[in-house]
Amino acid sequence: MTEMLKISLPDGSVREMEPGSSPADVAAAIGPGLAKAALAARVNGEVRDIGRPFDGDAELALITARDEAEALELVRHDYAHVLAEAVQALWPGTQITFGPATDDGFYYDVMAPASRDPFSMDDLPAIEEKMREIIRADKPLRREVWSREDLIAKWKADGESFKAEWAAELPEGEELTVYWSGDDWLDMCRGPHLASTGKLDPQAFKLMRVAGAYWRGDQRNAQLTRIYGTGWLNKKQLDEHLTRLEEAAKRDHRKLGREMDLFHLQEEAHGSVFWHPHGYKVWRALEAYMRRAIDAAGYQEVKTPQVMDARQWEQSGHWGKYRENMFVIPDEVPNTEDEGPLVSDEAEWMALKPMNCPAHVLIFRQGIKSYRDLPLRLYENGCCHRNEPHGALHGLMRVRQFTQDDAHIFCREDQIVEEVRKFCELADRIYKDFGFTYQIKLALRPEQRYGSEEDWDKAEAELRQAVIDAGLATEEYGWEELPGEGAFYAPKLEWHLTDAIGRTWQVGTIQSDRVLPERLDASYVGEDGERHRPVMLHRAIFGSYERFIGILIEHFAGRLPVWLAPVQAVVATIVSDADGYAKDVVAKLEAAGIRVDSDLRNEKINYKVREHSLAKVPHLLVVGKREAEEGTVAVRTLGVEHQKVMSLEDAITMLTAAATPPDLAQA
Repeated sequence: MTEMLKISLPDGSVREMEPGSSPADVAAAIGPGLAKAALAARVNGEVRDIGRPFDGDAELALITARDEAEALELVRHDYAHVLAEAVQALWPGTQITFGPATDDGFYYDVMAPASRDPFSMDDLPAIEEKMREIIRADKPLRREVWSREDLIAKWKADGESFKAEWAAELPEGEELTVYWSGDDWLDMCRGPHLASTGKLDPQAFKLMRVAGAYWRGDQRNAQLTRIYGTGWLNKKQLDEHLTRLEEAAKRDHRKLGREMDLFHLQEEAHGSVFWHPHGYKVWRALEAYMRRAIDAAGYQEVKTPQVMDARQWEQSGHWGKYRENMFVIPDEVPNTEDEGPLVSDEAEWMALKPMNCPAHVLIFRQGIKSYRDLPLRLYENGCCHRNEPHGALHGLMRVRQFTQDDAHIFCREDQIVEEVRKFCELADRIYKDFGFTYQIKLALRPEQRYGSEEDWDKAEAELRQAVIDAGLATEEYGWEELPGEGAFYAPKLEWHLTDAIGRTWQVGTIQSDRVLPERLDASYVGEDGERHRPVMLHRAIFGSYERFIGILIEHFAGRLPVWLAPVQAVVATIVSDADGYAKDVVAKLEAAGIRVDSDLRNEKINYKVREHSLAKVPHLLVVGKREAEEGTVAVRTLGVEHQKVMSLEDAITMLTAAATPPDLAQA
């Protein structure tokens, strides 16, 4: 008698199945509803095709649309394959390369046949229609294992030079799999996939744009066309996503930054921001706020050099692990002659700092430190440079020059949990002052790392305990642990802010580090009179001023809280007879600490209102002949339909309260 397979289900039950059966058979045995709903399966922790037979006894969990994250990953992967199939069906001779799922959709890199120009936005409607045709055909998606030789031969015969090259370079011994769509199209893929194209909703995807891409990301290789799409489980999800994109476009910090005259970027300084007076007022308000917060929390502010010798970066480990992202500088006078190289072979090398931590260790090492001196909290608004690729730069969100609200806490082993707990509470207060909710995550050890397993065990446990002690390791705060996501020298806690339209932004971090103090020989004298290594906590709350300002602009759609607004009020005249009174109003507002401008132009008041509304000025104080005679102002608040007439004294009281930063208002 054939021995039955034992399949353990999440509810603890065990089903006996015939050898050769699959998760689809288990779903059918449970009921027709589940058989229809099951999209894929997790077999012994591995996500697999629903129809792939079991290898033996197994633990099984069926994946349905209710398992949204995994279901979306699956459907987006399938949409990418359907996209590639559609392009090749419409334009035979198109070569395909890779097509992964993304955070909100998918893309596929393709090369158009020689008979036509590269694909463009004009081609997307036809591709979409062909994709829907393939989906409605409900073509089975079937997995096969091929030998390397057969697969390479197949790709070469089909003229798929990119696929053939990739197949030839895959590691020896790796199982090479293809997926058929019906019996007439296949792609090389590890999977998993849905059972058929008909499991996709033909109305739940949209092709969004095309862009240039290089084969394997190398600009020396052939140029391809990357076709981007967004894909969802149903049309309702797609419509909600497109609405979010529309709202995000309205909130784009680059657009609002121009309208509000906050900053600009230009090619002469790739990835570096030119802050205009209004933008720098926002920066200074944030900087003053953060200084008050760190002063109250017992930090000492420092300032460290922009450029340090390469040997320092070698000792810290950054030269080996991070050099490709550093700007390096020869430590010699450059050649000024017409002939000869700019820099000699004998030049010593220095680097612009990509981070502040090694310099803070050097400050710690000045003088003898005692256990009584700890914890020592060093803070710096530290300007850093990182050599990001031009194509990766994005407004304020990803730049080459940025300023971190950076600090390092040097402490004893017995102080770690308490210091991290205090930081968690500080970050909580600050994020709530800006109106953000957040999730907190623990990023665990990556595959490539420094330090012993014992140190990593200890560091991860300490961060975990601190979050528990702060009362944040709960579902309310989205507490989650992320395997493999830590830095190469330390695990870290991450704060993910949720903005007004539901997007998340990873900003704050704290990392527990035992490696850098060892590498840079930092020590203190313990109670026993012996030298000991401090533990170094790397921490930031804004992350960088540039990116945090970009997030704030988009979160508030430019309507910054009054205390952050670069111009908190504008006094605008209706008639020139009120100019003198308007100047008096401005003077009194300035004396009260309000950031105020005047608008005395000979323009209609409706024009002035529109212009200052576009600039997102929170309050417009309109004055005419009557207001001048009565000592009043007509206050128009941004976003409020009706104006309110009040005495100048009441207006000053109202504006002063609104312009008070939240930490000072609470005090």
